[in-house]
Amino acid sequence: MTTEHLSSSASPDSPGSPAPRAPDPTPAPEAVAAAASDAKPTRAAWLLLVVVVLADLMDLIDSSIANLAGPSIRADLGGGQSTVQWVLSAYTAAFAIGLVTSGRLGDLLGRRRLFLLGMTGFTLASLACGLAPNAAFLIVARTLQGLCGSVMIPQGLALVKVVFPPKHLRKALAPVGPLMGLTMVAGPILAGWLLHLDLFGSQWRSIFLINVPLGVGAALLGLRVLPHHGGEDRTARLDVTGVTLLTAASALLVVPLIQGRDLGWPAWTYAMMAGAAVLLALFVVSQRRSAHPVIAPTLFRKRSFVVGLVIVAGFYASLSAFVLTINLLLQQGMHWSPLRTGLTLIPWALGTAVAVLLAGAVLADKLGRATLHIGLSLAVVGLLGLWWTVDHYDAGLTVWKLAPALLLTGFGSGLVFVPLVDFIIGDATPEEVGTGAGLLNAVQQFAGAIGVAALGTVFFARAGHHPTLPTYLSATTLVIAVAAAINLLTLLLVGLLPKHAQNAHG
Repeated sequence: MTTEHLSSSASPDSPGSPAPRAPDPTPAPEAVAAAASDAKPTRAAWLLLVVVVLADLMDLIDSSIANLAGPSIRADLGGGQSTVQWVLSAYTAAFAIGLVTSGRLGDLLGRRRLFLLGMTGFTLASLACGLAPNAAFLIVARTLQGLCGSVMIPQGLALVKVVFPPKHLRKALAPVGPLMGLTMVAGPILAGWLLHLDLFGSQWRSIFLINVPLGVGAALLGLRVLPHHGGEDRTARLDVTGVTLLTAASALLVVPLIQGRDLGWPAWTYAMMAGAAVLLALFVVSQRRSAHPVIAPTLFRKRSFVVGLVIVAGFYASLSAFVLTINLLLQQGMHWSPLRTGLTLIPWALGTAVAVLLAGAVLADKLGRATLHIGLSLAVVGLLGLWWTVDHYDAGLTVWKLAPALLLTGFGSGLVFVPLVDFIIGDATPEEVGTGAGLLNAVQQFAGAIGVAALGTVFFARAGHHPTLPTYLSATTLVIAVAAAINLLTLLLVGLLPKHAQNAHG
């Protein structure tokens, strides 16, 4: 027994025993961390989560709702076939590009300030979209809306991590994945309903104007509950070179993909795409040398993160193109109303909703990687079924004939949302998770923009400059076949993931 133990075991009144020491009023760091982890979230924390989830829902609805409204917008404002693609891609591409820098800006300028600034800008840009006098004005307003959304969303995630004790953080974020999946498929149905109601004669404008009361309410609640200190890293610096290169590369890729077919693919479109590849390579080189890289390089040493992002890119590119194609066929080719088109998508939405809840509650935890295998396999079978349905029935298509394939496609897609998030950021460190989540969202949005641009171009090329129902049907079957092939390729990549996501349910 050591001298310390002997002394501590002696009676305080024993001769020669040391006087008892007063307890140290400063708790050990471990005790502080444990107490913080065990503490229950406050009412303000839950209200903050409501604000952040509302912001996420507004973003996701706006990235999907214009799919169904595209033909109505073009009929009202005019423009070429690329107008619909621009209305969709201007938002998603701007959002994806802005996400790259907004995380760093939150450290520099304050997350509360940027969240409220982003929410205010998003609301005003939504109002501008709803009041747009022409297609060019709408596309600019959609671009600003996407940029403001990219400023808002990452700050919200970071603030949630600050106000929720670590032990309760996953519980707080558990509904976010399913909500993201459900909102993406609910957007077109909501658009069809709003277009049918034609509130105050607003036609398609109501799908943007609905954001105004939601944004005002969220901003006012945010003023009350957002913390003034959001865990900012004051040592962070903005890699201006990296941001500039990545932004320029993205723009050089999206512009020719959307505009090239309408203009007959002039030489400058190929030059822009080649320039995008060069700038992207320069971005990679700059990140290796940067003291403050835009993207944490350690993330790319994790196989599940890299493979997961590739799967996300393929999955969301095909998903966005599939939704655009179905809307164009039913509204412009079959001359169905937006409401009938939206109702046609209910089986797809229902299948997705059931699968997302099933994956989140049971399958992702128990089956891990196998959930992705099952989901993508069913999505491929569903898309092939949809291809056969469109090809077989032609002008005789009905809601009920499309329902089985749409239900199966939705169910398969719904199984993918939750486990993909777990695999991509499941083993990220606390320092990496913010960047990882932001990059996941950016890839999702940018892949959607590329899917709309690239496969939208394929669709319109097959449909021709003066499309008829037969050419619409032919274009639809072609794009659905390509979407099925992309999902099949992503299915093959799933085998490179570990069997279970690390820390996915810790």
